[in-house]
Amino acid sequence: MEHTDEKTAGTETPSIGYGRPHQDGAVLDLFTSWAHRTPDAPALIDGDRAYGYAELDRLADTVAEALRGKVGPGDLLGVCLGHSVSLAAVTLAAAKLGAVHLPLGPRPGEHRLRAVAEQLRPACLVGEPGLLPPGGERLELDLPTGGVVAALSSGEQVPVPPGTQYAVLTSGSTGTPKAVAVTEPAFGALLQWYRELTGLGPGERHGLLIGVAFDPHLMELWGGLTSGAALVVAPEAVRWDTGALTDWWREAGITVAVLPTPMAEPVLGRPWPAGLALRHLTIGGDRLRRAPGPDVTATVHNAYGPAEATVTTTVHSMAPGGDHGAGAPPIGLPIDGAVLLVTDEDGRPVPRGTAGELRIGGRGLAAGYLDPELTARRFVDAPAGLVGTDRVYRTGDRVAMRPDGVLEFHGRLDDQVKVSGVRIEPAEVEAAFERDPRVHRAVVAAGQAPAGGARLLAFVRAEDGADPAALLDAARPWLPEQAVPSAVRLVERFPLDANGKVDRQALLAEATAAGGADDDPVDEGSTPVERTVLKLCRELIGHADLRPQDNFLAAGGNSLAAARLLEALENEYGVRLRAPLVLRQPDLRAVARLIEERLAALTA
Repeated sequence: MEHTDEKTAGTETPSIGYGRPHQDGAVLDLFTSWAHRTPDAPALIDGDRAYGYAELDRLADTVAEALRGKVGPGDLLGVCLGHSVSLAAVTLAAAKLGAVHLPLGPRPGEHRLRAVAEQLRPACLVGEPGLLPPGGERLELDLPTGGVVAALSSGEQVPVPPGTQYAVLTSGSTGTPKAVAVTEPAFGALLQWYRELTGLGPGERHGLLIGVAFDPHLMELWGGLTSGAALVVAPEAVRWDTGALTDWWREAGITVAVLPTPMAEPVLGRPWPAGLALRHLTIGGDRLRRAPGPDVTATVHNAYGPAEATVTTTVHSMAPGGDHGAGAPPIGLPIDGAVLLVTDEDGRPVPRGTAGELRIGGRGLAAGYLDPELTARRFVDAPAGLVGTDRVYRTGDRVAMRPDGVLEFHGRLDDQVKVSGVRIEPAEVEAAFERDPRVHRAVVAAGQAPAGGARLLAFVRAEDGADPAALLDAARPWLPEQAVPSAVRLVERFPLDANGKVDRQALLAEATAAGGADDDPVDEGSTPVERTVLKLCRELIGHADLRPQDNFLAAGGNSLAAARLLEALENEYGVRLRAPLVLRQPDLRAVARLIEERLAALTA
């Protein structure tokens, strides 16, 4: 971290920024108001089925009545559902009961879900019967998607701060997820800002796409339902295919959308499609490396914010048709009610232009974690003279504030990394491997993927005869998709640095040097197309020894890698494939064959 002497620090403008005065905003009451004012207006559209505001309100009442007396104010209600009317109804029901919504996503992983149940002890989990942990009373909920049950717990849950609207899990350095508690006033103020930023209102259509377990999803869902707009559920294919995404925007008439950064960058890298109704596109979750081109017809908002500060803290808005430069856009200025400062290691503001740690205070600050000790470490007293907040959250992010108050993002100060836009603590991934009795120790390091972004590698010291693929399969259920390493390498020892700590960079260097240098020759494919597919997949997944008979998903491919593969293949051959078709192929040779068949048809 950079330093300045006291004389410089005292004479230059300190790195402190204040957002405009915030406006309080309701959450559930606004939805209820729209249900009375515009009962027949579409609240949620899923394929060919549209649900009006009044109809969705009745569904939420049905769920709330089924749970009343069993789930009450302050109780954690974990939701294991994907994007659907059932998800919206259960989310609204939690608010009607005064319960604390805990979004876990449709596939949180069996062991991860059990860990949540044991550590947080939520009063209720909602999801498919086979997904939920055994035991406890179960109620079948009357919902359109069917097969949804509530599993009730009689145990005592962890204490939750008063007034909490929702809790969301973030990656934890202790090897277990951290649960962040966000209050209704903080969330209501965020939604009020977001509605003003995007002009959301009746007649607008907002996409519902962000993964349910991640907090920007809540801004999507409640942003639409508190504005009188319609939420439109994204088809599964659009999460893998940027071409399908923009086609869906056009066909569904999407006017406001949110995208994770890794998904947005390929969209901005292509010619902007004609005929889109999209007016506002908010991007966040990772460093945005490209600005929108002059052909982009929507206002693009580069947003930054940790879950500990209620989804969004700063934003840099780029109007359509402008020249926004060739470099990475800044993360911008504080939103309404936010207080920002850039500090040295002792928590003192540094002069503008000097890099330091970003600390956040103000209206959007979360109540803390559901772990008081962790809260005390990361939510600390504000320095003397700071106005509008008595405490600040230490983000661990390295930023610099320009003379005009705009923030530029410089990276992380600690070992935490971002993979596919999601913050990952290597210690959590290591703990997942070390649950396996065959594993003596695991070290996870983040290296640069050949195609850009970060990839995780797991270095494991295990019992003789342990199979890396089997170790990865055992760890996978404990982890979200983005935290699953792209490869597992067995090691006999761990190199140490001068401080006696494991030298992760040395491990990465050894892995790079090892590459594909096995005794057996690497199969490079039998046709030009096979060789190209192998080359692209090796770069995207980070496996130098991928073979034609390997399966894309089993080899470590994920949604981001699939989207980039489809884009690269289209650029290379002019052949557009759909993600579901590619992912159904048994191996990479079959993927190459698909392309060869399309090329032959075009030639004919």
